[in-house]
Amino acid sequence: MFGLGWSEMVLVGIVALIVIGPKDLPGMFRTLGQFTGKARGMAREFSRAMEAAADESGMNDISKTVRAAANPQKFGVDKIKEATGMTQAPEKPILSPERQAAKEKMSDAMAKAATDRKAREAEEAAAAEPKGDDK
Repeated sequence: MFGLGWSEMVLVGIVALIVIGPKDLPGMFRTLGQFTGKARGMAREFSRAMEAAADESGMNDISKTVRAAANPQKFGVDKIKEATGMTQAPEKPILSPERQAAKEKMSDAMAKAATDRKAREAEEAAAAEPKGDDK
């Protein structure tokens, strides 16, 4: 607060206690608290009024566009999705029937290759295991 450390605030409090006196100090703090509350309320009201004015004038839409343009990678991807009509969630991409068939064919081939590899590795591991007769 105002760039003051705790030691400076304690010093200001002691000086206020001496200058204002212990009798009037609580009233001064109450008045100071009320003033601070009113100032915060006015700042909050001003901020809400500015946000409402920005909403009415369309500034939020403009600021979103500017933020999107500031991130060209995201801006480009969004525009490509809009142009191609691929606005669905990334987990479920839209594929043509030919591409979907090719995807399924590739997935099946990769699954078969993976199971063949696991079986081959299991055979190699079994062949490399030392026999119990070596003793």
